[in-house]
Amino acid sequence: MKTTTLFALCVVLAASSWAYANKDQKKDQDKHPVYSHEMKTLKGEKVDLSKYKGKVLLIVNTASECGYTKHYAPLQKLHEKYAKDGLAVVGFPCNQFGQQEPGSDEQIYEFCKENYGVEFDMFSKVDVNGKKAAPLFGYLTSKKTGLKDNGPVKWNFEKFLVARDGKVVARYRSKISPDDKLVIKAIEAELAGKKEKKKNKKRD
Repeated sequence: MKTTTLFALCVVLAASSWAYANKDQKKDQDKHPVYSHEMKTLKGEKVDLSKYKGKVLLIVNTASECGYTKHYAPLQKLHEKYAKDGLAVVGFPCNQFGQQEPGSDEQIYEFCKENYGVEFDMFSKVDVNGKKAAPLFGYLTSKKTGLKDNGPVKWNFEKFLVARDGKVVARYRSKISPDDKLVIKAIEAELAGKKEKKKNKKRD
């Protein structure tokens, strides 16, 4: 009798564990691909990207020894001008292109701070292409975004514009500066779109 009861209890516990595991797995699968990652900053702090939910994101793969490194300056200006409105500029150093980001996280942090006064969020060095690519970039470069311009990152300082709901709405290759009229217009449209929605809700 005791054996039967113990067996039944084990079955119930196993079933419960399986149900919770499946529930957690489904929860993970339901997470948005832009926000479902935990990544490390240049200072070594772990950050859940879900903190950016509701913000407009400009995600950039950066490098310290590139001809486009000067893009740090307009990126910082975008941060200064639009952060209060909900824009988050986010940098991800990468050494895959001409080995132009060879330094440590600490060296990258000091370089960005001293030369460009960077105050926007900068994360630890990652791969953006290949088998070891950060999952975030695996998604950003995939067909799943719905962008016609998909596929591998070609060089440093490519820029991905992400709407407040996590949808990737635009991609700008390296030669397009962050302060290009095309980029600014798109950023302002995404920032204004949220405000317009709020106004409409109030009217309703």
